[in-house]
Amino acid sequence: MPLYLMLSKLTDRGRATVKEHPERIDQVNDEVTERGCRVVAQYALLGEYDFATLIEAPDNWNMHRLAIDLGARGTITTHTMPALRTQDFIKFMLEQRDEEKSSRS
Repeated sequence: MPLYLMLSKLTDRGRATVKEHPERIDQVNDEVTERGCRVVAQYALLGEYDFATLIEAPDNWNMHRLAIDLGARGTITTHTMPALRTQDFIKFMLEQRDEEKSSRS
């Protein structure tokens, strides 16, 4: 399944929720699973973003919908991007290189 990196920032409302009910983070992750996606890893961050979440989703459409639904609550803003496993990226680059070499021959 494709991977996506979602960087999220808590809004004032989101910070208040996490302060009073930090377990809400796990509840939201369960909701992600209910929508056919899966949280692979999640980290709390210092700096511009509050959380980095690696999510498996069936496709871009499902990931778009998930990001919109989570953002519509007013507790976070998100920046989501596709992510490739490094080994898959290396394999792709090697295949492309080999195809280019064979087409020149």
